[in-house]
Amino acid sequence: MDALNQTRVTEFVFLGLTDNWELKILFFMIFSNIYVLTLWGNILIMVTIVFTEHLHIPMYFFLSNLSFIDICHSSVTVPKMLEGLLLERKTISFDNCIAQLFFLHLFACAEIFLLTIMAYDRYIAICTPLHYTNVMNMRVCIQLVFALWLGGTVHSLVQTFLTIHLPYCGPNIIDSYFCDVPPVIKLACTDTYLTGMLMVSNSGTISLTCFLALVTSYTVILVSLRKQSAEGRWKALSTCSAHFVVVALFFGPCIFIYTRPDTSFSLDKVVSVFYTVVTPLLNPLIYSLRNEEIKSAIKHLRQRRVFFFMKRCT
Repeated sequence: MDALNQTRVTEFVFLGLTDNWELKILFFMIFSNIYVLTLWGNILIMVTIVFTEHLHIPMYFFLSNLSFIDICHSSVTVPKMLEGLLLERKTISFDNCIAQLFFLHLFACAEIFLLTIMAYDRYIAICTPLHYTNVMNMRVCIQLVFALWLGGTVHSLVQTFLTIHLPYCGPNIIDSYFCDVPPVIKLACTDTYLTGMLMVSNSGTISLTCFLALVTSYTVILVSLRKQSAEGRWKALSTCSAHFVVVALFFGPCIFIYTRPDTSFSLDKVVSVFYTVVTPLLNPLIYSLRNEEIKSAIKHLRQRRVFFFMKRCT
């Protein structure tokens, strides 16, 4: 009760990535370019899918949703990080910190569920192709997307509640460049062991369960490819390998950060940068560079001057 009666923290101070001014300028240039490319690359994929009629199928419907989530996920942390690289004192209000934490977990969890759904989609398409159109019709796809946003919202609300119910009376320095549950709850004026374990059991279980489901799906797909023709086998391998690379790049950092107790490693910031800044850029690169249909559709839209019209509008 004494802790609850103390003055509540009204803002947090980020330590950021570095105190070296030269490195700050270098990081600002690198990450600002990555952020712009992330926005442009994912918008390009969404516009290409929307304006290309033959891409209006489940796989590309999910891909356009992945691009949208990547834009949102990156936008939760990167602008604040870029601002911090230019400021001597990097602060965020308590309410904005909680909001950042909420949306970070919302979009991250939504992406985890979406990648799992995309693996299921490929499993149905490759292993039971005759039933694919009945199982994965557009109505089912919309229901699955609604379910993933609902699941992400519930998960994020749980994480947010676990954070805000704790008393914060000082210190207020976060050894990071954004608000997340692990570094924030360390600042609570009470024992956070139980909260930390609940956080690990919530986020860790989701990450590990979905990752194991993904690995199982792709294993079954690889086994089933022995019955395919050489051309069908190559096409399936090309699609699934792109999916699996995205899965590994996204789930690796998530599992590293959220499946261990309240401990800190020197690699935490590096992993966080990769997870929040780099991965949203790699997704459009992996899918567009390895997917002939996407590249062909982009070329066709360029001939129709769709992107020129977009550029004029912006």
